[in-house]
Amino acid sequence: MQNSLFLSPIQKFIRDESFSGILLFIITIIAFVWSNSPLQYLYDLVWNYKIGIQSQNFSLIKPLILWINDGLMAVFFFLIGLEIKRELLIGELNSVKKASLPVFAAIGGMVVPLLMYLFINTDPETNNGWGIPMATDIAFTLAILKLLGKIIPVSVKIFLTAFAIIDDIGAVLIIALFYTGEISWILLFYAVILLAVLYVLSFYKIHSKFLLLTIGIIVWFLFFKAGIHPTIAGILIAFTVPVRQKINEYIYAEKLHSITEKLTESTNTNNLPVLSKTQIEEIDNLEDWTDKVQSPLQQLEHRLHKWVAFLIIPVFALANAGITFSGNMEIDVPLVLTVAISLFAGKTIGVSLFSYLSVRLNISALPENVSFKQIFGIAVISGVGFTMSLFISSLAFYNNIIYLNSAKIGIISGSLISGITGFIILKQRKRDKNRL
Repeated sequence: MQNSLFLSPIQKFIRDESFSGILLFIITIIAFVWSNSPLQYLYDLVWNYKIGIQSQNFSLIKPLILWINDGLMAVFFFLIGLEIKRELLIGELNSVKKASLPVFAAIGGMVVPLLMYLFINTDPETNNGWGIPMATDIAFTLAILKLLGKIIPVSVKIFLTAFAIIDDIGAVLIIALFYTGEISWILLFYAVILLAVLYVLSFYKIHSKFLLLTIGIIVWFLFFKAGIHPTIAGILIAFTVPVRQKINEYIYAEKLHSITEKLTESTNTNNLPVLSKTQIEEIDNLEDWTDKVQSPLQQLEHRLHKWVAFLIIPVFALANAGITFSGNMEIDVPLVLTVAISLFAGKTIGVSLFSYLSVRLNISALPENVSFKQIFGIAVISGVGFTMSLFISSLAFYNNIIYLNSAKIGIISGSLISGITGFIILKQRKRDKNRL
């Protein structure tokens, strides 16, 4: 087994997302069981419980589920923003050659499901759900690949991660442009000014976590009140975080050597179990230089990733995946089928077809040790939309519980079919190898 100390950043990301996907699957089952148990009333009571802040001139009170969807998910989108910026500047998307195949795969994975949804759907009232089948859940899909073990090369996982991140960019733009209410331009103007301040500071490599948090909360609130979904604020704020260090690792190594010498030279003459004044000062210096050598973006991404993967997304799933089935439950069957088919067939056709065409036209090249059959298997698995699909469905059908529940059933059904079918296809790849 490969020691975790020697895993690359992308391998660590894949590992954490894989475990997060397994946790997400467990939480989804818990949400489903809870919402259909004798304690179902508690499920509704907890997530609809209103909390917030209120005074004579100010009120911000919302049900708990909206604090999760609008508040906690802003942190999720902030992390997505950090990942997107990293990939665009120094990662798998920082050149045309690297990005071309996942870009084409993502375009196909968004356009074809969208068109399929609009083609299949016959009810004008549910046309607003066209954005639901356009997303791919990174955590769930990587968890499925993890179950397949070492037969899936890292290059396949990187391809999936890259096109899913591009997919997220598309989903964010869709939410910003098509799933917002009436816009208060004056509040949006104030938010833009604050964002501009952060961008200017970033340009001059000035980064303060306190300032980022303070302005971030204000911008989130202004977006919320302006009528733009506040999670978009998370993306825009993430782009203001500098990617470059204040010093390079060579300067840091020199400072580290100097600090080490001073620490060993300044012994505690009183033999007390505490540090001397000089040692404390040098340790403070060490902390300062250590902070300067780290990329602010990389540092934030590293610290937030596990919180998002193992807390925020599971809480979101627990609050949103519960569907109560009862004798008098109304379901829009055509909507269920439209969402499920668009996720499974739309993603499969879109990702595989656009990937194939980009390679055949010599625009892109297959990653090393990757076959078209594996690309097809990944295309099928990409129909696991879940997190982002549930999020978009909550925006599209927030005022109609029948459509919302139907969309959820379609998402879960389409995701299950995609996940199981893709697993079987990629598993068959191993059997084919064993026969050779």
